[in-house]
Amino acid sequence: MQTNQKALIIVDVQRAFEHEKWGERNNLDAEKNISRLLTFWREKGWTVIHIQHTSDQPHSLFYPANEGYHFKEIVKPLEEETVIQKKVNSSFIGTNLEEQLRSNEIDTVVITGLTTPHCVSTTTRMSGNLGFDTYLISDATAAFGLTDQNGTYYDPEMIHRLSLATLHDEFATVMTAEQLMSGWMGN
Repeated sequence: MQTNQKALIIVDVQRAFEHEKWGERNNLDAEKNISRLLTFWREKGWTVIHIQHTSDQPHSLFYPANEGYHFKEIVKPLEEETVIQKKVNSSFIGTNLEEQLRSNEIDTVVITGLTTPHCVSTTTRMSGNLGFDTYLISDATAAFGLTDQNGTYYDPEMIHRLSLATLHDEFATVMTAEQLMSGWMGN
């Protein structure tokens, strides 16, 4: 049964991703677009869920005592918004995310965050597999360049586009923030 309850899931928009170790990144406006969606969502009074990657390793950028663990200011959670901590790529593994969505009768999820081929992709795939009506916002996520097992480097834009292509129409509907907001204005 469709309830038309919606949740915005913001995955790992943390300071750790500002570190130079990641290298070149595409879509430098991702956080700005996430912020625009967040404002839209809050005005509608819909559910917002922030996902925060955490590590038990003191040397990790995502270790709670390290600066990188903290959310970026532009999308910082409000006191009343849900924050779920995870230790792996999927926001559904080892967390109560699925339980939270189901207990609040949320059947539609909109996914944004960092990074496209890792935690965003894994969360999107699981969301689709679990039966949620899933939307992935192409300009509200970003990727870093990657080198494959043969030493071939792929630039961040290619990684981003290929990641979106592997998800669209199979695990999620991929669209821009503007397309989603204008389409859901009257909801």
